[in-house]
Amino acid sequence: MTDQASTKKRIKALVDEIEHHNYCYYVLDRSEISDAKFDKLFRELQDLEKQYPELKLSQSPTARVGGAVLKSFNKVKHSVPMLSLANAMNEKEVKDFDERVHRFLDLPMDKKLEYFAEVKFDGLSLNLTYENGILTRAATRGDGEFGEQITENVKTIGSIPLELKVKNPPEKIEIRGEVVLPIADFKRLNQEQEKQGQKVFANPRNAASGSLRQLDTKVTAKRPLKAFMYGMGEVVGYDFKTLSDFENTLKKWGFLVGEFTKVCQGIDPIFSFYKKIESLREDLPYEIDGLVIKLNLMKQIDQAGFIARNPRGMIAYKYPPRQETTVINDIIVQVGRTGTLTPVAAVEPVLIGGATVRRATLHNQDEIDRKDIRIGDRVVIQRAGDVIPEVVKVITEVRTGKEKKFTLPELCPVCNSKVFRKQGEAAVRCVSRSCPAQLKEKIRHFVMKDALNIDGLGTKIVETLVEKGLIKSYGDVFCLKKEDLLKLEGFKEKSSQKLILAIENAKQTELYRLIFGLGIRHVGEQSAKMLARYFGSMKSLMSASLEDLERIHEIGPEMSKSIVDFFKDSQTKKEVSELTSVVKIKKEQQKITQSKYLGKVFVLTGTLPNWSRSEAKKWIESHGGQVSSSVSKKTDFLVAGEAAGSKLKKAKELGVKVIDEDQLKKLF
Repeated sequence: MTDQASTKKRIKALVDEIEHHNYCYYVLDRSEISDAKFDKLFRELQDLEKQYPELKLSQSPTARVGGAVLKSFNKVKHSVPMLSLANAMNEKEVKDFDERVHRFLDLPMDKKLEYFAEVKFDGLSLNLTYENGILTRAATRGDGEFGEQITENVKTIGSIPLELKVKNPPEKIEIRGEVVLPIADFKRLNQEQEKQGQKVFANPRNAASGSLRQLDTKVTAKRPLKAFMYGMGEVVGYDFKTLSDFENTLKKWGFLVGEFTKVCQGIDPIFSFYKKIESLREDLPYEIDGLVIKLNLMKQIDQAGFIARNPRGMIAYKYPPRQETTVINDIIVQVGRTGTLTPVAAVEPVLIGGATVRRATLHNQDEIDRKDIRIGDRVVIQRAGDVIPEVVKVITEVRTGKEKKFTLPELCPVCNSKVFRKQGEAAVRCVSRSCPAQLKEKIRHFVMKDALNIDGLGTKIVETLVEKGLIKSYGDVFCLKKEDLLKLEGFKEKSSQKLILAIENAKQTELYRLIFGLGIRHVGEQSAKMLARYFGSMKSLMSASLEDLERIHEIGPEMSKSIVDFFKDSQTKKEVSELTSVVKIKKEQQKITQSKYLGKVFVLTGTLPNWSRSEAKKWIESHGGQVSSSVSKKTDFLVAGEAAGSKLKKAKELGVKVIDEDQLKKLF
């Protein structure tokens, strides 16, 4: 054997041995050798890699110490979108979820479904891509479709295997999970940050996110991050029948998984498991905010399908928000982009769930009146969903009589215009089109990451540009010049040029981003994508009628009316027309106009012989059809597979045309 061949063999042996000890330490929480012995092995590997850099393996554990200094994080597209979960806040909502799943699966309620329950970690979502067993890419969740590539930083996390511990790995697999910073380590990190006069983190989740998004990988390597894995994206060359089997496989492959899981027959065992974990919550070394309940059978998850950004076969069963008491020092009024006046309580700072709270929403005047909230009151506040602070109730027993009642003003606190409350709505709105507060929020929303994505045009800069009169409408954003920016405090030649370039790049964008950026009431990012796909152009959407909009399955009457009312306004029409003369839409997806099945509603039931539900849904939508979860008079076709249930019966009763997979293919 040649020297190089023997060196290559030794390097591989060292990589395997060191990674075995990393697995024992970070995943199994035990050591098989002394630190000195481990350091000796590690130094030998480093020396060999330095001497023979061409023999260094991509999965070498030396990557765990960091060293690379990155210029930025590249944006990458997930092979399979990383969806979010709908929330259940109590037992009734979990039971409602169970009923819906039975309906989607066409099963009677007396048929108990098998669920897989596990803790919901409160950290940063992560997607790992392994090709032939080797970690090739790591990315953040981002917006669910696109994330940031953070491979070099993720390699520093000891609980993530750089190579799967299996002889015959999948050709390709995406493993998903959550990166967390244990609570004790979070406290130590903040103490260290304070000592060095650096920014402290609000909570462990923010600390984990900030640690993973360091451009200097050595900084990430010093943070004791842990990664708990539990999900999958794209899988090629491997098959899993159940989620419980999948998580057992993750353990065998070398991943750290949550220690608390339970396979439940029906939903009743879920509730006892929920209470058990809740009793342990305060003693856990990491933050959790609930359970995740999933159908255990993979084929049933696929069969149940998806709605917007949520898989129908899974739900997050959240724990009650954490609460504390504090005093309301004042009530201030904020004006949003739609003109809504929102009362906000300025409270004595209080720590809730690892974050310092100084403000809490009061929602609207009806809520203030219902809870009888007054300035000076001692109140119970909570972080709703462990995120947004809100006032729960007043502790009336300690009132002194000095507390002051509060009523929303009759004039806008920003522009002094009259406010208006529409009958049947709780919101009080400023209706002035020239209100600076509305304009600031509109522009801030317009340039945000999920909309036009103009990097560098943050909240403070937007406020300054509006106050200086440089932005009065959407289109003014694209009329900004470098000379305008140089007159503003904080802007130099380089920063001005960089922002102008970002604005120039935003002139080429996707239609859905433009629709979402307009800030139409009730239109979120997913709805904007649906509208873009259906109408194909801004002009077509602007002229759409209520009937046109209500033909789209996922868009209801309230959203339809909001869209029509938005484009009915003459000033809005003028603004959008000026905008579309500057912004050019990327021709990523053309409007489907040739299909005679455009807008037709299809329902899928039973098991199809060759296609999964998601494949059939994709096929239908690519030809202009819509897929609904339930049969009604609006259903045009029921696509029936094996073991079709109550949907087939209802379709026959309503006279809906029933077809099979082959007939579906022939339709288009």
